Amino acid sequence: MKRILAIAFLGSSLAVTTAPALAQDSDRMWRCRNKDGTTEFTNVQGSTAGRECRLVDQHVTVVPATSPARTRSKTPSSYPKETQAKRASAKEKQRQILETELDQERGLLDKSKQALAEQEAVRYGDEKNYARVLARLKPYQDTVELHQKNVEALERELAVLDK
Repeated sequence: MKRILAIAFLGSSLAVTTAPALAQDSDRMWRCRNKDGTTEFTNVQGSTAGRECRLVDQHVTVVPATSPARTRSKTPSSYPKETQAKRASAKEKQRQILETELDQERGLLDKSKQALAEQEAVRYGDEKNYARVLARLKPYQDTVELHQKNVEALERELAVLDK
């Protein structure tokens, strides 16, 4: 029974001694780093729990941010403007370049598939273990996979350009 009273007395005395410290939080500033790496400043000590916080020694002034619309200036009249014709021309050039690259990649894909097929048909005498055959074929398979991914990426770019 005496222990319970001692713990209750100790808890109430801590509450009385920390209450004035919490009231003075407005004079103190903490710099806290969140889990995602962002930094926040706070004057409430209770909000520092569970975060990496340090007490800031110098005086901190908080200024509200201005909206981007207010800080943006108008473009000068002499600034070059893009016309519909120029935009269409640039899009057509981009399409031609992508189609040329796609044709080249398809040719390289066909050549690499042919080289892989030729290597799969050949079996050397020192390749009694099938793992050696797979090791010999691996670079050819990687080349086919690379060109296949390139073709798919170029087709995706062309599809986005069509939208």
